[in-house]
Amino acid sequence: MADRIRSATINRDTNETKIQLSLCLDGGSLETATDDTSKSHAAQRSKSQEIDIDTGIGFLDHMLHALSKHAGWSLRLRCRGDLHIDDHHTAEDTFIALGQAFKSALGSSTGLARFGSAYCPLDEALSRAVIDLSNRPFSVIDLGLKREKIGELSTEMLPHCLQSFAQGAAVTMHVDCIRGENDHHRAESAFKALAVAIRQATTRVKGREGEEPSTKGVLY
Repeated sequence: MADRIRSATINRDTNETKIQLSLCLDGGSLETATDDTSKSHAAQRSKSQEIDIDTGIGFLDHMLHALSKHAGWSLRLRCRGDLHIDDHHTAEDTFIALGQAFKSALGSSTGLARFGSAYCPLDEALSRAVIDLSNRPFSVIDLGLKREKIGELSTEMLPHCLQSFAQGAAVTMHVDCIRGENDHHRAESAFKALAVAIRQATTRVKGREGEEPSTKGVLY
């Protein structure tokens, strides 16, 4: 029996943001993908992935691009938010929707590695990420950012984005930047570390098909 295609599409429409999101955890083609990426801040096509992201906030797109690329996802995401107010609703809602799409695409945790951990450097910065597909949303995030903004994104939103993803995805996450002088490097190394940890945790383990990776026999 062929492995299930782990994908989800979400349309999230509120008075603050309008989000269209298609995600495939194992890469490949996206049905909603188009050839017009000229207006996207972050777009990349390869034989294994399709990434096309535009939230209206360049640095947010950059972090989503890094997360998608190194997690092995295909992701198409559009967000139109109330940026005339500030960046909060756009950043928060994007990661809530991404977490919800992740949870939906993942489906059952049976046969999966469940746990993932990774260290990723970016020049002088080094970050560590640990994730558990626990079905219990919890996060501890410490990026140690000092600047008020990176590009047009408030740095306070970066840990909040990761917390929002953990809530939507119902996972337990610990993400820490261990060292680094440049806030761009600190943030990017953290998102890359999380991506690699996610890829590890969501890996199908040969020989454990149908087995729940829990002593309780269920994750909740």
